[in-house]
Amino acid sequence: MSAVTRAAVEAVLRQYTDPYLNQDPVSAGCVRAIDVQGDQVSVQLELGYAAGLFKSGWAQMLQMAIEGLDGVSSAKVDIQCLIAAHKAQAQIPGLANVKNVVAVASGKGGVGKSTTAANLALALAREGARVGILDADIYGPSQGVMFGIAEGTRPKIKDQKWFVPIESLGVEVMSMAFLTDENTPMVWRGPMVSGALLQLVTQTAWGDLDYLVIDMPPGTGDIQLTLAQKVPVAGSVIVTTPQDLALLDARKGVEMFRKVNIPVLGVVENMAVHICSNCGHAEHLFGEGGGEKLATQYGVEVLASLPLSMTIREQADSGKPTVAAEPDGQIAMVYQELARHVGARIVLQEAAAPAMPTITVSDD
Repeated sequence: MSAVTRAAVEAVLRQYTDPYLNQDPVSAGCVRAIDVQGDQVSVQLELGYAAGLFKSGWAQMLQMAIEGLDGVSSAKVDIQCLIAAHKAQAQIPGLANVKNVVAVASGKGGVGKSTTAANLALALAREGARVGILDADIYGPSQGVMFGIAEGTRPKIKDQKWFVPIESLGVEVMSMAFLTDENTPMVWRGPMVSGALLQLVTQTAWGDLDYLVIDMPPGTGDIQLTLAQKVPVAGSVIVTTPQDLALLDARKGVEMFRKVNIPVLGVVENMAVHICSNCGHAEHLFGEGGGEKLATQYGVEVLASLPLSMTIREQADSGKPTVAAEPDGQIAMVYQELARHVGARIVLQEAAAPAMPTITVSDD
């Protein structure tokens, strides 16, 4: 029986690829410790994204692989998730108590952006992260309804300066809808909306959040640009349908984020296919492969593809989105995959970011 070495254990780990980081644990820098005591091996890994529902299965797979190594009688793999702070724009100060800001955007309305943002926030929370959601859709706020928060609910005021977000379904929620009458439309010009929104962003007393999901208003106007230039966003997610008109507007959203140097983490394709509840026939009502075309054109990934489902709509309208209403269902699992991909993409974007040049001044 040959003696077990750290190099041999690392060689085994290199054979397995983390499906979200697209790298093996060693290359991804996830290995924190490898302890070899005779024929017993202990490995500690650290993931930089929320993966509470994934890590136990991942640990078991790696444990079995190490135990298959010659000379190993037992192995233990411990995986922890430690989420660090990331932001794309170095010149913008971070938000107090918020590590990562994720903007969920679309070029046009009606593509399921708000539903995606709500389920993404809930999925991140299910993975063990501390999560908040900011409803930045001033003209059509909907997160209060989706999170089952009663009409007329108002946030508490802290120290006569801070809004205290309302907690629902394990997520901290803040929306302009909490400060206005639902039956009164916001008849405001762009600068007024931008100012109110920035006040909402900077004067909300968030808890210690790993992720703040911002449900952006549709389009690419001054509100979106103000947010992109004033809020330290770590990455954006573009929501679209396969329809050509929606893709045309989604392209504008991608271009907007690129112009302000915010990485696009990927594309979510909503209403990709409709499956008849009576006969099971699948039909692509809004076209086919649109999300893939957009992702290929801009060199990003399709993070999730979701069906046109009455259930998703009904659960969101009832104040309990799919991830909360049916957490073990097939559609909820798609949102969990989305959450892990988003978290991992933020880590990968940070790793791929070019180092800023050092500027030196001399008297020569």
